[in-house]
Amino acid sequence: MEASVAMAAAAWVVGVAILIWAMNFVNWVWLRPKKLERDLRQQGFSGNSYRFLYGDMKENAMMIKEAKSRPINLTDDILPRVIPFVYHTVKKYGKNSFMWFGPIPRVIIMNPEHIREIFTKIYDFQKPNLNPLARLLVNGLASHNGDKWAKHRRLLNPAFHQEKLKHMLPAFYQSCNEMIVKWEKLVSQEGSSELDVWPHLSGLTSDAISRTAFGSSYEEGKKIFQLQDELAQLIIQGIQSIYIPGLRFLPTKRNKRIKEAERQIRASLKGIIDKRLNAMKDGKAANDDLLGILLESNLSEIKGLGGDVGMTMDDVIEECKLFYFAGQETTSVLLEWTMVLLSQYPDWQVRAREEVLAVFGDNEPNFDGLNHLKIVAMILYEVLRLYPPALNLSRTIHKETKLGNLTLRAGVEVVLPTALVHHDPELWGDDVKEFKPERFAEGISKVTKNQLSYFPFAWGSRICIGQNFALIEVKMAMAMILKRFWFELSPSYAHAPFPVVTLRAQHGVHVILHKL
Repeated sequence: MEASVAMAAAAWVVGVAILIWAMNFVNWVWLRPKKLERDLRQQGFSGNSYRFLYGDMKENAMMIKEAKSRPINLTDDILPRVIPFVYHTVKKYGKNSFMWFGPIPRVIIMNPEHIREIFTKIYDFQKPNLNPLARLLVNGLASHNGDKWAKHRRLLNPAFHQEKLKHMLPAFYQSCNEMIVKWEKLVSQEGSSELDVWPHLSGLTSDAISRTAFGSSYEEGKKIFQLQDELAQLIIQGIQSIYIPGLRFLPTKRNKRIKEAERQIRASLKGIIDKRLNAMKDGKAANDDLLGILLESNLSEIKGLGGDVGMTMDDVIEECKLFYFAGQETTSVLLEWTMVLLSQYPDWQVRAREEVLAVFGDNEPNFDGLNHLKIVAMILYEVLRLYPPALNLSRTIHKETKLGNLTLRAGVEVVLPTALVHHDPELWGDDVKEFKPERFAEGISKVTKNQLSYFPFAWGSRICIGQNFALIEVKMAMAMILKRFWFELSPSYAHAPFPVVTLRAQHGVHVILHKL
């Protein structure tokens, strides 16, 4: 009798648990999305009706696959290829529109005042919780919120002060010079050579971040870069399908490779960090690189406040992964598109070269001189406008939040479509699709009329901490390239910008290098 009662009670508990789970599931995949949809439509937003579980993801994936299937004409009008679904959503429904990422509605925000408000209210508009797969790739400062973000930002800030960047210039120069020497050997006999510069630029920025972050050469860090690039490709494939809790634990070929690559990355980074910590314990000063500055900052925090207030080993590993990934990726794609555009517009290539020669002559580039390259800076700003590394930025809302005259409910995400805003003729004029660096001749504030319509590195307190790091490195590289070569696009170049975390050239950057 007692056993029967116990079994009945257990069955009742299991039944209640299943019922609660089922109710939560139905709410997640249907009731809440439909409620949020009604609310958005009542406030004047338009978009596709919610479709069970997948939302717009199937259509989005089909559009991406179609866009990726063939190159486009040589044009800077790239939106239909690089963000096809967002582009067609706004074209169909207007700027006050939304789309569905599975059961989550994403409101597209293109109003500069609303964008400013989102970037300002960082505790109301937070970084979304990363998909567990994406968290394996980048889970440092860029994805944290609240107090954890504030602490990590405070501890990392010293590594990116201007004086620290000055000390990193020799490392930038050394990495750039090694690439230039390789190129000079390629063109030495014939005076010109055709090559895909993308692997060279990626190698350059990988080497530079290895030297500046860890004081090691690219050869020591090469395995980490290769693994992270492979991991990015695998994770992008996974993210483009609907997220189902627990699916990543299935022993599929892709899941097993993701797990192994991530394990190897962490082991390699832990080895580098342990080596540095042991050296510091032995009384050796931390190197004046990003890791050394971070570890010293972290130890000072712990000593000053006491207790477990600094970063854990896992925290430091995640920030190192971010050093590697963001420091290399953003810089290499900016160099990539700069070479593409200067190949298309040789008059600007000539003007940039003349400025570099006027500032440096036969001397090595120096910090002050790099900061006085006005024409080069204008070119880089325009490249970042037309080809921003991150095409969209997203934020999530955890409580009912006002945005201008809008009221957004918990569970809604907002998308700031960087590329769409940068290409908006209402904000930039009828020549918005043209490469015109002169628009930045009087600075960013002048051309944007103090509106927040330009944010390639985000904006406000959450602006990319490595912005100045990336721009100085790119100026150094371009100055050294322009002094020694002129370049043009090869007939074999296929124009195919495509996002793989950042905006890359799908088929590489084939140019013809000519020695000066």
